[in-house]
Amino acid sequence: MSDSEQGRGARRAARAIDALRRGWPFRVIGSDGALDLLAVESARDAALADFGACDILLSGERAVTLKLTNQRAAAAPGPVRLEKAARDVAAALAIADPALDLANPLKGPFRTVATGGDSAADAAMTMARHAGLLPAFFVRAAVGEAETCCTADDVASLLDPTRLEIAARARLPVAASEGAEIIAFRSPEEASDHVALVIGQRDGNPPVVRLHSECLTGDVLGSLKCDCGPQLHAALHAMADAPWGVLLYLRQEGRGIGLVNKLRAYALQDQGYDTVDANLRLGFPVEARDFAIAGRMLELLNIPCIRLMTNNPEKVARLEKEGVAVVERLPLALPTNPHNEQYLATKRDRTGHQL
Repeated sequence: MSDSEQGRGARRAARAIDALRRGWPFRVIGSDGALDLLAVESARDAALADFGACDILLSGERAVTLKLTNQRAAAAPGPVRLEKAARDVAAALAIADPALDLANPLKGPFRTVATGGDSAADAAMTMARHAGLLPAFFVRAAVGEAETCCTADDVASLLDPTRLEIAARARLPVAASEGAEIIAFRSPEEASDHVALVIGQRDGNPPVVRLHSECLTGDVLGSLKCDCGPQLHAALHAMADAPWGVLLYLRQEGRGIGLVNKLRAYALQDQGYDTVDANLRLGFPVEARDFAIAGRMLELLNIPCIRLMTNNPEKVARLEKEGVAVVERLPLALPTNPHNEQYLATKRDRTGHQL
């Protein structure tokens, strides 16, 4: 695919995600069928009446929570379609939003049917996550002309990290290092800007690198529910003590599910679920971040070898998969507090963090 073709596809996907967020119908065309979709979270009853469908498309993770995978059409991993599941938005939200599960404990019975296009359904789930919405749609077979349309390949083009380029750079004195430099990265069609902060003077040695996913609650507001803020600042000071280092600040809030969905996960944690089960009940994978973005940022910075500061061995494996040589893993140990002890225990026991 040429750069111009990829760019046109990325723009189509960007327009479709915009429609998704605004509660407008859109079409996704996959290799095995096309689907017309309307996001449950942003839909209104008037738009649903015009859309004229009451089937619902859910993620496979949410289908597991609703105990639907014993039906043949839902047995394989992936999105699940419920036939005639909801005739208005409120009823659909009761199915899609786990925060409403306690108020609506008796759901169904539901009948699952073939999605009508597994490739398009998979792309729709990616689009919902990228938009920060619940992974749930009103769905119908493609009918007539679509005002907004994209293909599954268009979505892949939009999220292709190779389209990322350096957009700007400037000196940025910070508390850990007055001589730091900040570098911003942007792709032509995708809205999220990522940044790198380079600390110290570059030399021939691999830098200390920290991949840090955006955490508004921890980094800015000082949340005690996680260790993100303390990890961020400890990493910066450790880099200042090394010959040089690079912080990669990735705009992938909540392990890639977005700020609003992260807050929904917090509410589920208040009901007793750990961070892993909260994400799954919302309908998302446990880990939804794209570490290929970090690999591309390091490529643009001409940094092929690094010393990675992380407690997560999966980050090492994912970066090495992107062609980055991780010559050393540096642990980042910090004290716990009464509010994040369970969070850190879940990291250790369920996602393999070495704490």
